[in-house]
Amino acid sequence: MFTHPKENIKELYVREGMTVADLGAGSGFYTLELAKKVGPSGQVYAVEIQKELGEKLVRLGEAEGLKNIFPIWGDLEKAGGTKIGDGVVDMAVVANVLFQVQDKMTVATEVNRILKKSAKVLVVDWSEVSDFNKRLKDHIFAKKDARVLFERAGLKYAQDVKTGEHQYGMIFTK
Repeated sequence: MFTHPKENIKELYVREGMTVADLGAGSGFYTLELAKKVGPSGQVYAVEIQKELGEKLVRLGEAEGLKNIFPIWGDLEKAGGTKIGDGVVDMAVVANVLFQVQDKMTVATEVNRILKKSAKVLVVDWSEVSDFNKRLKDHIFAKKDARVLFERAGLKYAQDVKTGEHQYGMIFTK
């Protein structure tokens, strides 16, 4: 079973009016669900290094009546690369990003920088124990290593999240 963004973000307790960030938004599975949860008074920053994907997310959202998605063409591996101010977001999602990036510490530090005090981040990535992921084995960033990474970046581990047999999920707080 693959991860289900709608189920995973329940653990964040996203509410109407919040400002959230989907870091490495990709095809927007989390972005669209977050936009529905925060409603018209909230906003979702969809940070993506591929500019055309961010623009596509706005179109997908508008097709569903969502006008609260704001694409940011940004690089998570650079300090300030999200182009989001310090302490701006209530919640963040980093899904299927760690296995793709080289500078994981900068990603985790950038997450911490943009979170408000007591904010949460959901981290989801490919599990090293899944047979499905054998083709990714050289790129998988183990769950235990992800926990250490985000703790070193100044975040506190809060809980695991069930994300399916092919991925792991954890929530950290600032």
